[in-house]
Amino acid sequence: MGLEFIEGKTFNKIDFTQNPLIKGEYESCNFISCDFSNTDLADAIFMECEFENCNLTMSRLNKTALREVRFRNCKMLGLHFENCNKFGLSVSFDNCNLSHSSFYQLKLKMTTFKNSNFHEVDFTECDLTGSVFDSCDFMKATFENSIIEKADFRTSFNYSIDPEKNRIKKAIFSLTGIAGLLDKYDIEIDTKD
Repeated sequence: MGLEFIEGKTFNKIDFTQNPLIKGEYESCNFISCDFSNTDLADAIFMECEFENCNLTMSRLNKTALREVRFRNCKMLGLHFENCNKFGLSVSFDNCNLSHSSFYQLKLKMTTFKNSNFHEVDFTECDLTGSVFDSCDFMKATFENSIIEKADFRTSFNYSIDPEKNRIKKAIFSLTGIAGLLDKYDIEIDTKD
């Protein structure tokens, strides 16, 4: 039995916790103010879709395809993106809360992360080459054996990245953010002249 194909549809204020999303292939669809919390999105395919003001907290993403999907103003706590279908995985986040989520071992090159919270997020062994982190909060986020070469962290904060355990060549940091690269040394940096 094939997946249902839905194209160009807008889903507005739908509570998918009560009426589960039909397993299908969604292309150029908009999901606005929908509740997906604790729902099963396994095997669904989203292509060129946008999620705005949605709650996706604790949704299951087993083999979920996210291809050129934009998330704006979404609550996305505890998501395991590493369970997604890795083929063509392409996402962007603007003003989202992704705290307690995991991007373990994912290739997310050239991804845009904007005005988002990544508290206690796992980026272990993630390839973030050339990604832009614009005004993001990384409090207690884990970067270990990650590739953040050419990534831009200039306007982000609260990150702790060990240069000896991550590939950071040509990554860009602000002068005020340098402390996040030296955390393991437990030193104080005085910024007063």
